Amino acid sequence: MTCSGCEFKVKSRLLQVPGITAADVSVETQKATLSMDQHVSLATLQDALGSDGKYKISAESHSEAVEATKSWLETYRPILLIFLYITTITALAQYGSGSWDWMRFMRHFMAGFFLTFSFFKLLNLKGFAESYVMYDVVARAIPAWAYIYAFVELGLGIAFLIDFDPVITNSVTLIVMLLSIVGVLQTVLNKRKIQCACLGAVFNLPMSTVTIIEDGLMIAMSGWMLWMLL
Repeated sequence: MTCSGCEFKVKSRLLQVPGITAADVSVETQKATLSMDQHVSLATLQDALGSDGKYKISAESHSEAVEATKSWLETYRPILLIFLYITTITALAQYGSGSWDWMRFMRHFMAGFFLTFSFFKLLNLKGFAESYVMYDVVARAIPAWAYIYAFVELGLGIAFLIDFDPVITNSVTLIVMLLSIVGVLQTVLNKRKIQCACLGAVFNLPMSTVTIIEDGLMIAMSGWMLWMLL
C-alpha cells in the first residue's frame, strides 16, 4: 500500500469477505489486523484483494493448516460429539451384555443415531423442513416429505431399538438414506453453500463431505445387516 486510498481500498475489500467482522488496516505499518467469526483462508483473502499482484497478503504468526483444522473441528463439534456419545453408549451396552455382537452393535448405534437426530429435527420441525427442501430431491418434488422425514427417522430409531422385523427396518433405512444422499451429493459437488439439516435448525452446520459420510455410514450399516439377514 502506498497511500490512504490504497488503505481504504484494501480495508473495503477485506470487509466484504464473508466471515470477516472487522479490519484494521495501516498503510504506515503495512499490516492488517482482522477479526472473524470463522476461519478465512489466506487464499480467500488474496482473492478478495485481487490477483493482479498489487496487494499481497501473508500471515504473520500462524499455520494455515492448523487454523483450518481448528476451524473444521469447531464447526463440526456438535455432530462429532453426538457421534462420539452414541458410539460410546453403544459400546458400553455391548460390554454390559457380556459379549460383542457386531449386528447388535450396529442395530443399537442406528437406533441411537435416528432417535437423536430426529429429536433435533423435531425441536424446530418448520425450520428443518425449510432447510431440507432446499436440497433433498424428494422434498423438492413433494414438500410434505420434509415434514414426514423427521417422523420417519423417529420411527426407524424405535424400530431398531425394539428390533422390529430387521429385514423391513433395514430395507426402509437403505431406501430412505439412498434417496437422501442424492441431494447431499448434488449440493456438495456443485459447491452450493447450504445449511445442512441433519441436526434440524438447532445448529448451523454447512453441507459438506461430513454429511456424505454420515449418510454413507447409515447406508453401509443397513446394507450390511440386510445382506447378513438375507
